[in-house]
Amino acid sequence: MPEKNLPELITLKRLIDEGGKHLEVGTSCTVAMDGRQFPVYTIALGNPSPDVPALGFFGGIHGLERIGTQVVLSFLESLLARLRWDSTLHQQLESMRLVFMPLVNPGGMWQATRCNPQGVDLMRNAPLSAVEKVPFMLGGQRFSHHLPWYRGAEGAPMEPESQAVCAFVERELLTRQFSMALDCHSGFGLRDRVWFPHAHTATPIPHLADIGALEQLFSQSYPNHNYVFEPQSRQYRTHGDLWDYLYLNGTSHSDRVFLPLTLEMGSWLWVKKNPRQIFDRIAMFNPTARHRLQRVLRRHLVLFDFLMRAANSHGRWLPEGMARTVQHRRALTQWYHT
Repeated sequence: MPEKNLPELITLKRLIDEGGKHLEVGTSCTVAMDGRQFPVYTIALGNPSPDVPALGFFGGIHGLERIGTQVVLSFLESLLARLRWDSTLHQQLESMRLVFMPLVNPGGMWQATRCNPQGVDLMRNAPLSAVEKVPFMLGGQRFSHHLPWYRGAEGAPMEPESQAVCAFVERELLTRQFSMALDCHSGFGLRDRVWFPHAHTATPIPHLADIGALEQLFSQSYPNHNYVFEPQSRQYRTHGDLWDYLYLNGTSHSDRVFLPLTLEMGSWLWVKKNPRQIFDRIAMFNPTARHRLQRVLRRHLVLFDFLMRAANSHGRWLPEGMARTVQHRRALTQWYHT
């Protein structure tokens, strides 16, 4: 018997109820599917002043990758539990803003597809084309919505879910002097990776020194971590990347710092441990064994908490002057000259 609603959406609604007065909740759009209406929720907490830094967490952009939504919900659940007793967390939230879009593509999750109900891959949907050659199909295609990685029709507006992400980011993150975003995915490689722009070109981003300083800060604070930090272009390039689009639009004519990151959880490791998962399109992208799911849900809390602290304390580690030049050169050597 098919499920009556998405478990992730049920959990999200429960957390919204539990969060009560602490949360500012909105519905950015509604997705119609199989006679149902799925809301795409936005959540915010902390100081709403545009003068404080902000950090956003996003999940479920690809409907197959339920684990992305689940790790964001796990972190939100932890925050709400801590708000009942943790005075340090309350102090943090007085000087920063946290925002969430835990389930961007509920229609795709309902129908167990990577794309949205219109057959569009939301991470290939921005009006941005790659500068260099992209992998055939994987980099985005306009042949047919029946094929994977469909970008949408040439000249068509972005999909409602993509527009909702852009509007939310532009309102809550790009209006601030400093902001970061973490978009949670699964499905690439045997290692957990933290990707940063660009995806449409191998050219380094203007804020490479800031990304380098952030990676160095994390590696010094947690020297035994298992993440690989790298530009997405180091693995492959794509058309229509939402975060490239938002980064370019948000920082091209301002001195604001916006650092969009993508957590790409290495689902090949889950398949390696249980090869039968390769025959199940859901299991290919998500841990199925309960102990593996629990491990994934807790292992990324360190990264999430670090990003909160880094955003709140950005004035202490963002490089300036000669330090910025040194960081830029180090990052070029680390990620582009190897």
